[in-house]
Amino acid sequence: MENKKIITRESATYEDTLNQWFDDEKAGNEFIDVLGKLFYDKSTELIFFRNQLIDRSASVILNFHSYALTVIGKKLKIQDSLIISKAILELDLPHSKLDIGRLNQEWTEEKDKYGSDPRKFITDKLKHIIGQPPKYDKPVDVILYGHGRIGRLLLREMIIQGNGSQVRPRAVVTRKVTADDIAKRASLMRHDSIHGPFRGNVLEDFDNNSIYMNGHIIKMLEASAPENINYEEYGIQNAILIDNTGVFRDKEGLSRHLQAKGVSKVVLTAPGKGDIPNIVYGVNHLEYDPDAFDVWSAASCTTNAIVPALSVIEHELGIEKGHIETIHSYTNDQNLLDNYHKKPRRGRAAPLNMVITSTGAGSAAAKAIPSLAGKLTANAVRVPTANVSLAILSLTVQRQTSRESVIEMLRHAALRGKYVEQIRFSASNESVSSDFIGDPVAGIFDSPSTQVSADGKNILIYLWYDNEFGYTMQVMRLAKHIAKVKRYTYY
Repeated sequence: MENKKIITRESATYEDTLNQWFDDEKAGNEFIDVLGKLFYDKSTELIFFRNQLIDRSASVILNFHSYALTVIGKKLKIQDSLIISKAILELDLPHSKLDIGRLNQEWTEEKDKYGSDPRKFITDKLKHIIGQPPKYDKPVDVILYGHGRIGRLLLREMIIQGNGSQVRPRAVVTRKVTADDIAKRASLMRHDSIHGPFRGNVLEDFDNNSIYMNGHIIKMLEASAPENINYEEYGIQNAILIDNTGVFRDKEGLSRHLQAKGVSKVVLTAPGKGDIPNIVYGVNHLEYDPDAFDVWSAASCTTNAIVPALSVIEHELGIEKGHIETIHSYTNDQNLLDNYHKKPRRGRAAPLNMVITSTGAGSAAAKAIPSLAGKLTANAVRVPTANVSLAILSLTVQRQTSRESVIEMLRHAALRGKYVEQIRFSASNESVSSDFIGDPVAGIFDSPSTQVSADGKNILIYLWYDNEFGYTMQVMRLAKHIAKVKRYTYY
């Protein structure tokens, strides 16, 4: 066996580091091949500390491994991820979603315990999954009612992330469907000024009023009223309908969708009014039985961003009172140039002004965490950025704490706690808003900005969030919960 030279920073030459990168990139490409086999042949998806790996390049995957240094204090090796993924490929697993980042870290720390045998290691770690029956027996159809910012991202991600085993996007409903309308909507699917080009094929089928995307046939349907469509005519059965329009916000209005043949459940991508369950996935979704409710709300992007962190602080320290200030990117609700708007200040040009406006995030947080009722105030400032917002939580807590303790409790929640899909830990003191475009978590905890008063009773927490993409992922998680197509996980 050839003895390989051990390269240290002190001894490394330019050629050494370049060759090391080539070796890593080769391993990365081999890893991608295993990822594909697991995903398409065995319906097992690997992620890396909540980062999506499917449809990512080797260099992006290597960057994720380097990123681990800022979170767990060590860089993880792609070669170890490759070894572990090959061992997973040999297993009999039901539909699963596994964090290879956590598994890699544990393999690095515990391999001696298993005699450096990856099969023993992975069999032990996944013993609660191996040989289990699937949690569901067939995928569920999805209808997107509306095709705005969230509707388009939902369609993109259901296709990019989907192998058809959980949810299947079947139709998009808009107010009109003409050849020109289909062409424009297909173009908006191909190109996005914020999130970049669609990674795949988008082809118009004008004869059948459809758009073809990576093997998925998406029917483009026209409706002036929710109850006027017979989805069963298009082979759509018992579908989850996601209403992205915001036109209907109460149970009476949203229940009109249930009168259409082929619809079984409705999810609103905005705060719901009245007795509609307002869900922040990961925090209160298990309190509601999918069989007991037909109409759901995924709350707002800001509510999803702040509630997981608020839940951690409430549980660990107790919150006496607080204020939430949201520095929010402008949205299509505002005007490009000064014009009439029914709400105060929002009529002024969004790209040119900071606009103080209202937010229901404080009261919405209390719906998800009832113990916070009456304790929070909230306001918002819309600013001239197109995406990614920042929530500032100023909280007075019941139990004395320190800056280090606050950082550690949120770091744990992001890595090993119950909110691993909702909170990301950021240790960089150089991050700015655009660095978080496309982040799939609900909120990113900016740990260097954390402040705690001298008496340990007042804390200041900064949470970044991609108000489009992060929220879209929360909506998808909720839809899968309601559809009862969730997979076994190892996070």
